[in-house]
Amino acid sequence: MAGLPRWPPMSDLSLLPGRLLRRPAPPRRDPAFPGVQVDDARLAAILTPGAPLLVLHEGAIHAEGPAWQADRRRLLFSDVPNRRVNAWYEGDGRVEVALDATWFANGNAVAADGGVYHCEHGRRCISRSAPALDGPPEPVVTHYEGRRLNSPNDVAVAPDGSVWFTDPIFGIAMPSQGALAEPELDHRSLYRFDPATGALARMADFEQPNGVAFDAAGRTLYVSDTSVSLGEVPGHVAGTKHEVQAFTVGPGGALTDRRFFAHADHGYPDGFAVDARGWLWMSAADGVHVWSPERERLGYLPIAATVSNLAFGGDNGRRLFITAADRLLAMDLAG
Repeated sequence: MAGLPRWPPMSDLSLLPGRLLRRPAPPRRDPAFPGVQVDDARLAAILTPGAPLLVLHEGAIHAEGPAWQADRRRLLFSDVPNRRVNAWYEGDGRVEVALDATWFANGNAVAADGGVYHCEHGRRCISRSAPALDGPPEPVVTHYEGRRLNSPNDVAVAPDGSVWFTDPIFGIAMPSQGALAEPELDHRSLYRFDPATGALARMADFEQPNGVAFDAAGRTLYVSDTSVSLGEVPGHVAGTKHEVQAFTVGPGGALTDRRFFAHADHGYPDGFAVDARGWLWMSAADGVHVWSPERERLGYLPIAATVSNLAFGGDNGRRLFITAADRLLAMDLAG
């Protein structure tokens, strides 16, 4: 029709959004960070009170699941409601969408070959991506004894290559995290999956298991139970747990000596990371709390946002990555 503007032809690809979320730039210091609280001289040796908290990215809805992919020098992290897995690049500080339109991916873990395991709330499964994340993730664990999983939340790869994951109901109870559904399983459990054989084993039951991590040797396993957080979900009643439990890991992944390890005074311990010394860096509503394997309080990183998860990475393995609400943060350790 005469007089109407004539637009250039567009392909389906030309209509797709870009992948860049943060332009290349160095991190900036968080000016609101009050400094590290050091409660033990051992922590003072690697973190001074004046150590800066670095802001690597802002603008997520709910950042989660940090995982360091060493061969690509990037930190992967989920933005769960945005249905993305993003990547922060060590070389220039840019952030890009690595996987778009995910099925509400939450926890991520990198295997020895660089492949990435994801916890998906939407498809209620554990999926796997090739190292390049250049295609859609393929589901690898979807059912236990013929029944659909609840909504896998966090995942860790053990030194022997087995894949361990937690399976609470959060992703099928919260529409912003997945889609409402009735659980098919009558338990909320921790599982061990063997990629070599396809065997899936139910290792322990909880009220609502959440975070999971191994120490460097793979001899101690930590799992959090955060059933108290169900009180934040309409139509659900809060449970009693806001704690981390520990297990001793034996041959073939056998778990013994189940024990209480620590609890959060503020909020609940969602995810955590274990460093080369065996120290547990635990998330909470008020920041990051540092514990020795002997359950000694070493110190505290006060952060003005609920911390969801942590991971170690960087070229020297001494950068602590922190997902907290809408931000990806980091702190560099001296040793």
